[in-house]
Parts: sequence; structure tokens; C-alpha cells
Amino acid sequence: MTEKRAGKRNVCRRKKPASRKEVSKMAKKKTSGDIVFHICNYTLFLLFTLVCVYPFYYLIINTISSNELSANGQITLLPRELHLNNYAEVFRLNGLSAAFGISVARTVLGTAGTVMVSAFLGYMFTQKKMWKRKFWYRFLVITMYFNAGIIPMFITMKMLHLLNSFWVYVIPALVQPYNIILVKTYVESIPASMEEAAEIDGAGVLQRFVKVILPLCVPILATIAIFSAVGQWNAFNDTLMYVTDQKLYSLQYLLYTYLNQASSLARMIKSSGIANMTASLATQQTPSSIRMTVSVIVVLPILCIYPFFQRYFVKGIMIGAVKG
Repeated sequence: MTEKRAGKRNVCRRKKPASRKEVSKMAKKKTSGDIVFHICNYTLFLLFTLVCVYPFYYLIINTISSNELSANGQITLLPRELHLNNYAEVFRLNGLSAAFGISVARTVLGTAGTVMVSAFLGYMFTQKKMWKRKFWYRFLVITMYFNAGIIPMFITMKMLHLLNSFWVYVIPALVQPYNIILVKTYVESIPASMEEAAEIDGAGVLQRFVKVILPLCVPILATIAIFSAVGQWNAFNDTLMYVTDQKLYSLQYLLYTYLNQASSLARMIKSSGIANMTASLATQQTPSSIRMTVSVIVVLPILCIYPFFQRYFVKGIMIGAVKG
């Protein structure tokens, strides 16, 4: 009996898992193939990162370098003859501060409204008690592929008294079918027992949505917020079609107009015989410097905001992806 017990103890001792130190030592032992793979992998991703970052870096260094050198293509890696005149000239535009305020307001309000509407409708489409749920869901999906066109949209906005109104930037963008589908798929991945427990406790539809579902949908809502914020910030077609009041011009539309005016001025200088009289103006502001400065002003706010939402962005896309 003692021998059997001793044998069992030895077997148990042999079956003990390896310690953390042993596991780390085993993990550190890499073959030459693993080392080559990691080197190639890191090199490839480093090159890909540089390819993605360099265009933004190129824009920035050209906006703070000499416009003459930039126009001749002599600024590639490092800035030369640093100055901030390009930004100073752009920010001197009449109505720029008001246009910046309009763009910020439409981005904040439009994003908040789109996120809340998408979250609520996406949740409601998961409720089997909803009246004609399948019909309304299919009707929503159809709108992703078919639309009335520009003229019917203009007539609709006119009938709704949204022309020359700030709310023309916010209300038409509230219902986004793709965002609603993302939220619906995400909510369906949440265990139904959580909502059933709240329903047993007497919580209504709104209470379950606000207290149970909404806190769990932060990743997908952050993803939708990025989509909506980028779309609102970069939009200028709605200003072009629905707004004629200069007080309601968005920043992108104003800068787009200024860019076209600068290009026209540059063409006029080249085609006319007054180049010597306006040489200083052409040296200070060139079409390329204006384009680059405008691009930096438009892109920089999104670049500053995106890192804070990046961790939610990947998780929300993976979990809330549309399943086939």
C-alpha cells in the first residue's frame, strides 16, 4: 500500500504544470524561422505605417515652409524657411470664425443625434413585440440602395422649411440605415437574459434601453460616432444645395470657395501681363500652398479626435459587423 501511494505521489508530481519562469523560457526559445518572420512582419508594417503617415507629414511641412520652394517641389523631408503666413492668411478670411462655429455645432449636434437615433432604432428592431417590425426593417434597408434624387430632396427640404436653416445639417442625417443595422446586430449579440431580468423587475422598454442596453453598446456607438463626425465635418454639398445665407456657411464650404478663388487668381496672374506687379502676392500665396493649408485645417481636428475612439472603433466593427 505504501508503495502504491508513493507511486501516485510521484505521478502527481510529474503532472504538475510548468512554472511561469519555465513557460517564459520556453517562449523565449525561438527558431531562426520565427526570427526571420518577425523581422519581415515588423518591417512590412513599419513601411505601411510610413506610407500612411507621410502624406499628412508632407502637407504639414509644406504649409510651414517657403511657398516658392514648395511650389517648385523642393520640400520633401524637412521644412525649410519656416513661417506661418499661410495659416495667418487663411484665418483672415471674412466669416471664418462663424463658419468654424457652424461646422463644430453641426458636428457635435449631428453626431449626438445620429448616435442616439441609431441606438434606439437598432434596439427597437430587435424587439419582437414591435408593430410590423419586419416590414419597417426591410423598408429601412431598401433606402440604402434607392433614393429619390437631388431635385425631390430639394423640394422636400423646401416643404419642410429647412432651406437656409441650421437644422438642414442635422435632421436629414439622423436616420442612417447602415448605422442602425450595426447597432441591431450588436444588440443581438448581448445575452437576452440581461434584458429579461430587467423586464421581470418591472422595467419598461425605455428603462431597459437606457439602463441595460445603452451602457453595453459603447463600442459600437463610438464607431458610429466616428463615422458621423467625419461625415458632418467634411460635408459641404448640403451647404451648396440648401443654404444661401452666408451666416450659415460651413467651414468646408467657405474654404472650398476660397480655394477656387485662389486658383482663379493664380490662373489670372499667369495669363495676364501683370505678373511683375503682383509678384509679392504670388510669392506669399500660391495655389499649392492654399490647397495644402486648407487640407491641413480640415483634416487636423479629425486626426486629433480619432486616437481617443480608436480602441472602441476596432471592437465595435468586429462585434457589430453585419453577418451573412
